[in-house]
Amino acid sequence: MWPMPQGKTFDAGFRAELTQLLTWRRDVRQFRTDPLPAGTVERLVQAAGLAPSVGLSQPWRFVFVEDVGRRATVRHVFETCNATALAGYSGEKAEQYARLKLAGLDDAPCQFAVFCDRSVLQGHGLGRLTMPETLDYSVVLAVHTLWLAARAEGLGLGWLSILDPAGVVAVLDVPESWHFIGYFCLGYPTAEDDTPALERAGWEQRCDPESVIVRR
Repeated sequence: MWPMPQGKTFDAGFRAELTQLLTWRRDVRQFRTDPLPAGTVERLVQAAGLAPSVGLSQPWRFVFVEDVGRRATVRHVFETCNATALAGYSGEKAEQYARLKLAGLDDAPCQFAVFCDRSVLQGHGLGRLTMPETLDYSVVLAVHTLWLAARAEGLGLGWLSILDPAGVVAVLDVPESWHFIGYFCLGYPTAEDDTPALERAGWEQRCDPESVIVRR
């Protein structure tokens, strides 16, 4: 008999380094203005494409926002939404919120939006008849894959969620079948840390992993 083929194995050293990568991945809000080296964006998108997707549909779509006018409009959308969010807090939480730097729109050299093409034909509908939302989940997995690949290159990624999706969709002029997933800033962070910024600022703490496990 032919021997059973052996797959790739990862030793303890690699696993320890992977844990370090996961630990040092941060949602970055403060960037240097240094431009990204040529080919960086394409390389990261290629890495994102290694993420799993339902039915191998690969529904992710990356829209890189380079036009100054469009960037300014996105910033206006953020400022409007941020003011509304601030008004929803009071007392100490309002003061904390006002001190948080929640966007990297001024300095990040690269900005992009990620969409899910819900009309995608690739994959022939496999796996999403009963759970069509798995298309969106697939795109989020691609984002996380890109996030880790960026961190491995010394880059930081910031997910800007304080936005009105309709406002972003309007300014980027994308097909109607594209569902907005998120808007991101990419660049070199001004500082690196293994603790989330919101935890350092006293906004929230990481929960105990045991607290999210339910056994049946």
